[in-house]
Amino acid sequence: MADVTSLYLQAPALREAGERVVSTDEMTGIQALERKHPTIPMGPGRVERREFEYIRHGTLTLIANFDVARGQVVAPSLGPTRTEEDFVAHIARTVASDPEATRWHFVTDNLNIHQSESLVRLVAKHDGITADLGQKEKHGILGVCSGGCCWRIRSQAQAERSVTGAFSHAGCPRPKPRSAGD
Repeated sequence: MADVTSLYLQAPALREAGERVVSTDEMTGIQALERKHPTIPMGPGRVERREFEYIRHGTLTLIANFDVARGQVVAPSLGPTRTEEDFVAHIARTVASDPEATRWHFVTDNLNIHQSESLVRLVAKHDGITADLGQKEKHGILGVCSGGCCWRIRSQAQAERSVTGAFSHAGCPRPKPRSAGD
């Protein structure tokens, strides 16, 4: 918790340096409703009238980023599902929304889609990391994906290409070394 709080306190300074700190989460089961009858506008001596009946159009999922430094929602995604693919597409769209950013810090909870192999591969591709990422839940970066991390996505223009630096934040586990049996 102290690591996240520290990151949030540093957010304004990081923003000035070109980095973005965002808190990302989902809200599922949002009802998509439409009023059955149009609202009757107010008139002289009459209040606006809104019909209570509505038509259901299923539910939606909102995935949103809260920019900690600016206090605004950035690049929200709205769709019918909350899957690994939805989350990876959301992160890719968020990063693409600000090409001037030199590094992104995503703070997420421990939901499994926030620790997926496809997300790790997206971050590695974005950062130009070509090293072996390992095998999920066994070794390498993919070996520690079950613990939850603050993902850092760096600009490709950044010279440093440390595999662990792109995927970890203080308090997150380091990759397990590969053993002979893996």
